[in-house]
Amino acid sequence: MKTAAEYRDDLSNILCNKIIPFWLERAVDTTYGGYLTSFNETGELFGSLEKNIVTQSRMVWGFSNLIPFAREKDKTNMKKAASQGARFLIDCFWDTEFGGFYWLLNRDTTVKDPAKLTYGQSFAIYALSEYYLMSKDTQALEYAKKGFDCLQKYATDTLHGGYFENIERDWSLSPSGNYAGDRKSLDIHMHLLEAYTTLYAATGEHIHARKLREVYDLIIRYMVNKEKGYGYNQFDLDFNKLPAINIQRTWNAERESGEKIDNPTDTTSYGHNVELSWLADLALKTLNERSITDTDLMRKLLDHALEYGYDYEFGGVYRDGIADTKALIYDKEWWQNFEAMTGFLNGYILFGDKKYFKAFANTWEFITTYFLNHEQGESRQLLKRSGQPLISNLGNAWKGIYHTGRALAECIKRLNCCK
Repeated sequence: MKTAAEYRDDLSNILCNKIIPFWLERAVDTTYGGYLTSFNETGELFGSLEKNIVTQSRMVWGFSNLIPFAREKDKTNMKKAASQGARFLIDCFWDTEFGGFYWLLNRDTTVKDPAKLTYGQSFAIYALSEYYLMSKDTQALEYAKKGFDCLQKYATDTLHGGYFENIERDWSLSPSGNYAGDRKSLDIHMHLLEAYTTLYAATGEHIHARKLREVYDLIIRYMVNKEKGYGYNQFDLDFNKLPAINIQRTWNAERESGEKIDNPTDTTSYGHNVELSWLADLALKTLNERSITDTDLMRKLLDHALEYGYDYEFGGVYRDGIADTKALIYDKEWWQNFEAMTGFLNGYILFGDKKYFKAFANTWEFITTYFLNHEQGESRQLLKRSGQPLISNLGNAWKGIYHTGRALAECIKRLNCCK
């Protein structure tokens, strides 16, 4: 293995000279505003170019958060790219009649799907809060808080706790079945944790701290196996576990490989589990409330992934598994592996156990060897276990700068703390 400083230099080079320029040179839609995110393996646009609130928000977040890691010549343009993206969220995605952010626009800003999914609201809150931290734009923070208030008013499940997730434009619940108005998930609540962490960092308001702690406590109480260290997937409204189905308006349902779930299974995501470990750590540090019990769970989430979801032959993490028995899908997706890299390195910082540093290092070697398209400067989407590309596209309606850029930035910060 290389030294921490050598890995830091490698990651810094990719982030500074590849990832950020890839998006900065291509993504800003100078015709309609917002961002273009669908790029094939040669970096060319493809597809219908729809604009999803999740990915549009992630681009705002990325151009706001990653400025310190950019080349000096790129920083001013990143601020401009973030500014126009934040304005696009407010002017085009915000529903002036019912409140909240629409789910999906056509490229020309006409509304294609006006639903108010909690997942989308969470990323708009996350992005506008991060943009405020960079710019001090008070209107952006105002809309982050308005999005938060809509969730408290319309999406909070005051009977069972947590949040309804699949919601239509007027805040009525989506139908049951594949539109899942009758389900909750770890995924969405984990991203609320992420959003509320940054919102609280931006406002310092007690209500945002309270709701952040509430989401964390709910995840720990209902959504993870605290003894064995893995997350459950889907639940009914009262948090009884359910076999995971493909839910409309989600990445799993819209993945370009077109997969179907014929036999729903109670699955766990190794990428989500490791991501939860470091996002929970960040949330509790932001609240200044981290305990030994909390860190014990963070370690268990990492250890479970290493035992059941890590590929010790080729490196990297598998996509999904069945609880604590075996991996179910051995393909490797970009986001799980980039998030796992951050989580394992965070585990090394927390616990000093070199197995976590080794897992970080081996995951990075797999990423830089197989996921990264070094000529273009971004990650491929999906690989076979041994690294052969299954989907080589570098961006789509769900894939932007967020997972790749954030993982490299978070790892660089942690590598600066390693001896």
